[in-house]
Amino acid sequence: MSQITVAEALTAFAPWMEPTDAELDAIEAEMPLITAEGDLLEAQITTLDRTPSELDARRLRRARRRVLAARRDLANLSAAAFVPEVGA
Repeated sequence: MSQITVAEALTAFAPWMEPTDAELDAIEAEMPLITAEGDLLEAQITTLDRTPSELDARRLRRARRRVLAARRDLANLSAAAFVPEVGA
């Protein structure tokens, strides 16, 4: 088992180790998906301790559709980055 020194523990959280601009841009691009997944999780948690009503089922379906749409949009955004421009 490896031991961690005090110096390593302190530098692991050094202020210069903040996210880069590219990492922040990636997080911002994924934020609609993160939000949609959070909404889906909230809808699922709501129905854990009871039989889902019609309203609960509708809420779950909508949340699942939002997650799928956000995943599709993110995949299309990622794919568009690799498509070369024609006639340039």
